[in-house]
Amino acid sequence: MAGLSVKPGQRFTLPEWHTNSHLISADAARRRSASHRVRQEARALRGETNNQAKWDEHDNQTRLVERISSVNIWKETLDKCLTDIDAEINALAKVKEAAERALQAKNLPLDVSIECLTLRESRRAIDVVRDPVEEELHREVKVIEKAKKELHQRVNEAFEQLCLLEEARQQLSCDHRCKTEALEIDRLCLSLSVDSPSISFKVNPKRVTDGSTSVDDWEQNSQRNKERAEAEMKASTDLREAVMLAIAETDNELEAQRVTTEFAFRKRIKDLESAYDELKWQEKNTLEEISEVEEDIRRLEEDLKRKMQNLKVVHTRLEVRTCRPSVELCRDQVQSGLTDELHQLEGTIHALQQKRAELQGALDALYRELHHIQTDMGYKASSLVLDNKCMDTRRKLVVPAEKFAPQIDAWSRTTNRVPSLLTNRQLELP
Repeated sequence: MAGLSVKPGQRFTLPEWHTNSHLISADAARRRSASHRVRQEARALRGETNNQAKWDEHDNQTRLVERISSVNIWKETLDKCLTDIDAEINALAKVKEAAERALQAKNLPLDVSIECLTLRESRRAIDVVRDPVEEELHREVKVIEKAKKELHQRVNEAFEQLCLLEEARQQLSCDHRCKTEALEIDRLCLSLSVDSPSISFKVNPKRVTDGSTSVDDWEQNSQRNKERAEAEMKASTDLREAVMLAIAETDNELEAQRVTTEFAFRKRIKDLESAYDELKWQEKNTLEEISEVEEDIRRLEEDLKRKMQNLKVVHTRLEVRTCRPSVELCRDQVQSGLTDELHQLEGTIHALQQKRAELQGALDALYRELHHIQTDMGYKASSLVLDNKCMDTRRKLVVPAEKFAPQIDAWSRTTNRVPSLLTNRQLELP
């Protein structure tokens, strides 16, 4: 019988075997304890991180809501500012157009005044006088030019203010557009969740974008835009009031000057009519006096003819009596009487001739005066025609202006129309 074979290798003792079992049990218990501790820590961490994530998400959701509300408030504020500034732009544009119409309407009175001055330059001789009418017409030209200058300045101011309003509106519109885009972006961010299909990892999401501003800068920018818009609207409102006041004042001043000028015209026409009537009366009386003088000269010449005939009779008698013969040729009472009659007739004829010369001189003077009167009447009649024509021309000022206002550029109008030498009665018409 063969012997039992022994397996070669290390042999452990029983105590070693028990020790190994105890070690394995202890290691297993230690590993389980560590695993339990790690599991508890993981559970605590998971709960803590879940809570932190939920609160962080809630806080950011709240911040987004607050930010959306803040941006929306500013957007509504800008909406109102845009509405107000649009209304102000429209109002100022209408006032500017009214000022331009008022400026253009001044061309007709200026043309009328210059036309009246031009017509009155046709006066003649003594009637070429610098009377109150001419002074008022010159003053009227100055008033119109002053009104046009002021209205032109107001139109320019309104144009500049419109540009400022448009610039402020542009800034408001840009800010409003940016806030609208920001609201859409923040509302999109507010709508995102873990289930949203568009979420993904991004490259460097924590980067600070170039051109970003602080919250204070953001709010100050919107505040500046709003304050500037409000300031420009206030300036525009003040300017509108000033423009309307300027239109009213210039219209009132021009109307007052028109009334004054036409009052001067009426007074001048009345004076001319009175002067013409006086001259007419003087002409009538002068003609009557001329007729009387001519009649007296005719009668005086008849008397002279008779006296000359009487003188011829006396001369003839005296001459014939010189033919008496001899002693009959004596200086009797007849001779004395005839001689006295001769002297008397010669004196009478001389006196009558002298008086006839005086009457002829008076008649010549009357004819010269009549010619002077009739000439002056012609001047007065011409002046009356001219001033009445001026009054007819000025009637265009009291009818609707659009019937007479020329369709021309109100900006470049009549810069050279003012007669620079009106005081010397030299008009330069365009």
